[in-house]
Amino acid sequence: MRRKLFWGLAGAALLGGAVVSTPSYATGATAEGSAAACSLSAGSVTAAGAHTTANVTATTPPIKDTVGTTPGAFPAGQARLSSTFIHEPSVGGTDSYGYVVRGDSLYYRFYNFNEGSNISTRIGGGWTNFTAFEVSQYDEGPNGIFRNTAYGLRTDGTLLRWSVGKAWKATGSAPGFASVKSMALISKTRTYDTFLANTRGGALYTIHIPTSAPMKPVVKQVRSGTWQGFETLVAAKCGNYGTLLLGIDKDTKTGNLYAVGHANGTSTVINGLGKVTGTFPDAVNFRWGVVPNLDPLNGE
Repeated sequence: MRRKLFWGLAGAALLGGAVVSTPSYATGATAEGSAAACSLSAGSVTAAGAHTTANVTATTPPIKDTVGTTPGAFPAGQARLSSTFIHEPSVGGTDSYGYVVRGDSLYYRFYNFNEGSNISTRIGGGWTNFTAFEVSQYDEGPNGIFRNTAYGLRTDGTLLRWSVGKAWKATGSAPGFASVKSMALISKTRTYDTFLANTRGGALYTIHIPTSAPMKPVVKQVRSGTWQGFETLVAAKCGNYGTLLLGIDKDTKTGNLYAVGHANGTSTVINGLGKVTGTFPDAVNFRWGVVPNLDPLNGE
């Protein structure tokens, strides 16, 4: 798995300046809109540059368990955006890897401090005006396809896409997303990715993005209002076709948990599970995942 991710580093020099051209997971069979036995592994980057991990579980009320902290993951005060990070067991501990925007630059980060691994590779600059970043890694295993697709949302409302392989390759862009506050990946398949996004006006939408070219997102409204209070959305699989959604309010440093049924426009079932115990004090939040072939997202 690590070999596939390191291929992306070979393309770092091609980007030049601007880059515009052991957690717990959702388990159990659950009905649409329910969340029995579901949890997500919420991560953050602290102001001091530490990585944190905490499971958020759909109990009544929802519970955030003890926060685990890994100091020294990043330089203090630099991280702005993070992709999903992966925890992968290793003979000498746990490998942790993903992407993070520090200031104006995007970096690939890999560490296993127990083994002495500590790699931070600059991919390229030009990220000051980006407000969201995510990487969708879809893997069917040894006999299937592997797809590594990156997305970035720019402040002018343009959503950009890259294919990450032996080199980073721009594969399309689409305008019209300036009102989006936050977006969370809820589906990754052979033929499309889907994000759940909230807007400054309070609406909630799905953004369905076929992997084909040219890039043509399909946007569907899920709810018309009340979602404007969340600066960050974090999502994980819940049941076979649902999503456990954490909305984080940066003003109050609190989180609310929702069980979201299989996405189907305004017919989508959403059950509010309540305010999560504990706080979310850090500026950068993300999901901890596992290796892609063991990490399905089927929310749409």
